[in-house]
Amino acid sequence: MLTTTLSDFRKDIKSYLDKVTQSFETLIINRGKDTGVVIISLEEYNALKSTQHELSSRINQQRLDASIEALKSGKKNRRRTQTYLQGGER
Repeated sequence: MLTTTLSDFRKDIKSYLDKVTQSFETLIINRGKDTGVVIISLEEYNALKSTQHELSSRINQQRLDASIEALKSGKKNRRRTQTYLQGGER
């Protein structure tokens, strides 16, 4: 995690943004007492939104928990997709 002031960020904005996007760093820009801004890469943001969606309902949470437990216990649970059943890519 990187931290900087707004003044330093302005001076070297390209370098900071390169670090965020290339190294998946989180950048915190302090703007005074107890205030600030967080900058993350678009890829990281999309991953967070995807996780939020997956956990948005209790049913999804239960399915994910069951899948994680199955993986941990060594159980395999394979499903055939519609594409596979229709003779698509394998």
